[in-house]
Parts: sequence; structure tokens; C-alpha cells
Amino acid sequence: MAIIHGGQLSKVAKQFGIPEQEWLDLSTGIAPFSYTIPEIPEKIWQDLPTISPSLITAAQGYYQAEFCWPVAGSQQLIEKLPSLWNDKNSAIKSAQVKHAYLPKVGYKEHQRAWSLAGYQLHFYQGVLPDNIEKNSVVVVINPNNPLTDTFSIQQLTQLRKHCQQQQALLIIDEAFADIFPPEFSFIPHINNEYEDLIVLRSFGKFFGLAGIRIGFVCTTEIWRDIIKESIGPWSINGPALFIAEQALQDISWQILQKDRLQSQSEKMHQLLLTYFPTARIKTNALFVTVFMENAKQIYQRLCESAVYVRLTDEQDALRIGIAEPKQFIELKSILIISL
Repeated sequence: MAIIHGGQLSKVAKQFGIPEQEWLDLSTGIAPFSYTIPEIPEKIWQDLPTISPSLITAAQGYYQAEFCWPVAGSQQLIEKLPSLWNDKNSAIKSAQVKHAYLPKVGYKEHQRAWSLAGYQLHFYQGVLPDNIEKNSVVVVINPNNPLTDTFSIQQLTQLRKHCQQQQALLIIDEAFADIFPPEFSFIPHINNEYEDLIVLRSFGKFFGLAGIRIGFVCTTEIWRDIIKESIGPWSINGPALFIAEQALQDISWQILQKDRLQSQSEKMHQLLLTYFPTARIKTNALFVTVFMENAKQIYQRLCESAVYVRLTDEQDALRIGIAEPKQFIELKSILIISL
């Protein structure tokens, strides 16, 4: 299936016949404030990339993880997980029907990966599944993108119990979790009593550096070793590893980032509420989702005004990234004219 993502400005600009440089691009959930790139030693560029013990220590501290490993963006692992699970679980190889449980609305690359692997897909929304097949796979996106919905530690702990009983693989995608307090994450609750639990963490969204393509997987020791072996020695470039290590330890910057993202998201919510008073608006610190019956028509009008937002897959909502102050003023002026 063809999946449409945000961040495809070249394609959209060509479609509407407006030069790229004239667009206001709010199509992603990537922070508009980026971590300042530190000076990168020349040796980092010259040597083959090395995942250093100091990077792992920094990641363990930031994510509160006992076992974690960097990947070339969480997307790399999303694509790999079906084959890794098939190889690990011998019962899957002989199964005539393989089952995967996924949110009906959410990041569609999960659905794509398990569908391509031949799994029968089951969809849930709002309430986590509690009746799952043996040796199945359950994917949770927490917080949900684009719905912003979240699940509590208590809810996820109950789901883990069901998965353990059914010898199922539990995947929790926490790509947008950095904006929440540390206790929001399920990572500290990982233990080796239930080994088939994987938590995915994005780096680029919160730190505003999606282009360096790095993320982290936090999991059990056995899965850490499986993933480490599967991705090979040089899948992540050296500068990305260096930058991530610095950023994960920069606590003062992280506090600043949370404060300014929260401030801007509140302003975005109020602005959009002014122009879409009858819409249902859901907000977190990295994007705002505006649900409305005429979402497709509003998307068209915004594009005609060179404002690029994300029309959801269901075409019933617009997901709008957080605008930094200059972009916010520009967006406000365009909305006054266009709507």
C-alpha cells in the first residue's frame, strides 16, 4: 500500500505550482527548534562509525533503560521486526495464520511491515486488545500519531500480562514520548521475566534533527543482542552518533526544549480554535490535530495559500506541526486571509 507522509514539500509544491521557498511547511511532527550541532571532530568524519560505550551510557541514562541500542531511525527497525520475530519464534514458522494487532489510526508503517510479512491484521482503537492469539504481535503507539491519545502504565502492564500469557511480541512505539515526564515511558518497566517486549524511541522529533536518522530501541537483553546483530556494524553514521551522545546528556537544553514546545503548542491550539471553533482539536507539544468534516477542502485551501499541513490517512483531520514564533505570525496572517 502507498503511504503518504508529511515532509514531502517538493511533491506538494509541484502539485500546486508554487515554488518551494514560498511555502510554510508544518507537515511534520518534528520540533521547529533544533539542537545546536556541536563542533564535530575531523576524526569522526574520517573513521568508520563506532557505537561507543559512552553513547550507550548516555542513552541508558536518558531513556532509563537497562538495555538499549541505536538504530538508523526507528523506521529501520519497524521494517526489520517481522523477519526478526519470525526467526526468533519457531512456532510462527509452522503457523498457517499469523496475527498482528495494531491501532486502526496511527503510524501506517507498522501496518505496512506486518502486512507485507503475511500477517492477518486486527485493528483496535482507544481500548487495548485483551483477547489475542498465541504467538501474535501487538503494536501500541503511545502517544498516538496523529490522535495524541495515550495509554497509562497500568493499561500497558495489563497488556503485557496478556502478551506474556500468549507468548506474543509487544511493541510500544514511543516516538513522541520525549515531550512527557520520564514516568510516562514504559521503558523502566521492562524486565527479563517477559523477554518479548520492545520499545522504540525516536531521536530526531524532539531534538529537531530528523535528518541525521538515528533512534534507539530499549528492550530486553536477548532482543538487544538480536537487533545489534541484525543491523550490522556501520548502519548509523559517525556524526549522528556523536551528536546524539552530546544531546542526550544536555539536560538544560532538554528542559528549555520542553518549555518552549509547550508554550508554542498552547498558542497553536488557541489560534486554531479561533479559526475552527466547531472542530475537535487535540494537541500535544509536537503537533496539533484538527478534526473536521471538511478537512480535505481546508487542506486544499491551505495548500493554495502555500501552507503545507498533513491531511490524515482517514481524510477527516489535519495534523499541523508546531510553528516557531516567526512561523506562527506567518500562519496567523495567512489564516486571516484564507479562511
